[in-house]
Amino acid sequence: MTHSLASYDALTVGDAIPSLTLPPLSRLTLALYCGASGDHNPIHVDSDFARSAGMPDVFAHGMLSMAWLARVLTQWVPQSAIRDYSVRFAAITQVAEVITCAGTVTEKFEVNGERRVRLQLTTANAEGQVKLTGDAVVAWP
Repeated sequence: MTHSLASYDALTVGDAIPSLTLPPLSRLTLALYCGASGDHNPIHVDSDFARSAGMPDVFAHGMLSMAWLARVLTQWVPQSAIRDYSVRFAAITQVAEVITCAGTVTEKFEVNGERRVRLQLTTANAEGQVKLTGDAVVAWP
């Protein structure tokens, strides 16, 4: 489901797209993601293992955070409109953190007659600590 879109002409650099705030990261979410992704690294689900590795507790898979951030895009435009999407991991997402995913328009341009929008994306916890930064290019539907 996508949000209603402004017209391409009305969209300006600096505009925010609708954000997504997730429930607090739970151990159940981490376990379910292990099964769904096939990434069974115990550092994400076994507290004893995580502590033995020097971590305070288990933490989110980087790719889980990347998937959350992609939801911001697919709630704004159809998945078929995504032309490019990349992220950089900035900090670990800990159990119980509430993460907000957000995006801002940084450029409007055309490629072979297709109108496109470039976005800067972030995930951050409730204290504003950035966990992931990303960039995306979407075709205007």
